[in-house]
Amino acid sequence: MKKVREVIVVEGRYDKNTLSQVVDATVVTLGGYAVFHDREKLAFLRRLAEKRGLIILTDSDGAGFLLRNYLKGALPKEQVKQAYIPDVKGKERRKRKGGKEGKLGVEGMSPAVLLEALRRAGATFEAELPAEPGEPLSKADLFALGLSGGEGSAERRRALCRRLDLPEHLTANALLEALNLLFRREELEALLEDLNVL
Repeated sequence: MKKVREVIVVEGRYDKNTLSQVVDATVVTLGGYAVFHDREKLAFLRRLAEKRGLIILTDSDGAGFLLRNYLKGALPKEQVKQAYIPDVKGKERRKRKGGKEGKLGVEGMSPAVLLEALRRAGATFEAELPAEPGEPLSKADLFALGLSGGEGSAERRRALCRRLDLPEHLTANALLEALNLLFRREELEALLEDLNVL
């Protein structure tokens, strides 16, 4: 399984499940049209784009292009890559009937097609990456920092999220993933001292 540096943005959880079987990457779901009204999700995507770069991989139907075009206007162009899947007629196995346009979405694509779409978009595969220095944060680190498991930890998490322009309602697990995506351990420790949130 190839590791992809960029964060891949897909429409929903079934797309995420399919992609997670093809590449080792961080995959973020939009939740469909909900992203149009979710400022926190958009701010989070901007931070991820700045730190890691994004690859947008939506379905090839009208709804997919509506989401893609919205994100094109809302995110920094130079930090976003566009991956396209081909128009393939059919329906996903889990669905009783196909979509309005009768096309397969990301979840219905073969692993070879998805890899090719990412390759064409310019995805950075692990073999091409220099090793990242530093050790990732763990759940034990969050506990030690008072960000999980103790009295007031939810409040401290919300305060930290506000200061870092992250979605305010991140769970401890989601915060851990976001922090490891955005910061190396040393950067985060220095940042926490500067922010004086804890």
